[in-house]
Amino acid sequence: MAKLEGKIAVVTGGSSGIGLAAAKKFVEEGAYVFIVGRRQSELDKAKAEIGRNVTAVQADVANLDDLDRLYSIVKDQKGAVDIVVASAGFVERKLTQDATSAHFDKTFGINARGVYFTVQKALPLLRKGGSVVLVSSGLHLKGLPEHSTYAATKAAVRSFARTWAMELKDRGIRVNTLSPGAIDTPIIDSQFKSKEEADGARAFFSSITPLGRIGRPEEMAAAVLYLASDDSSYSTGIDLVADGGITQV
Repeated sequence: MAKLEGKIAVVTGGSSGIGLAAAKKFVEEGAYVFIVGRRQSELDKAKAEIGRNVTAVQADVANLDDLDRLYSIVKDQKGAVDIVVASAGFVERKLTQDATSAHFDKTFGINARGVYFTVQKALPLLRKGGSVVLVSSGLHLKGLPEHSTYAATKAAVRSFARTWAMELKDRGIRVNTLSPGAIDTPIIDSQFKSKEEADGARAFFSSITPLGRIGRPEEMAAAVLYLASDDSSYSTGIDLVADGGITQV
């Protein structure tokens, strides 16, 4: 039997990268998935890639009205949620001396505030025994220059998981984080001015990763599936690090 047969999942950041890979994996395992993203064109492409058992909802997780509309759609179509994957994220490289309040607010608005209210507003629909997966980052364990705000938001996400694991335990809802290393997704390209610079970053991260390469979205999707399914039925509040060893050895 498929691992998520009959489950209803919401995946933010579901139009690309880890979120899209997770949504595909969920559908393969029997779930119906609501994918959420800011750009309609990317959502349309993602929906076509997934092919079935999917609804695409254009929404900005930093906008509470958008989140209300998202869960209204979920309630109208399916009535409940079993799995929430908070994968939407934003990164903009800035040295602390160069960071602006707009940079700070956007980073925290999407990565921390967005995650917080994505989960809070799902709670009325989350069924007993549900699973929440928060996509953090191995950078919350490191001190990488130009990533002070991003890393801090991912540390906040890690903290949310600990608190929510306790707050939701009486409902049988498990909450865990996934902390990826460098993964070959469009978020790498978004940080650089040219393909050459982005490829240089990929080569650098590969060189400092013990496994000698950066990760693939499909590998992160397998980790998300583990946390979302009964395979991890005795895990809550954990941080699953999947980073090729870069933060661990």
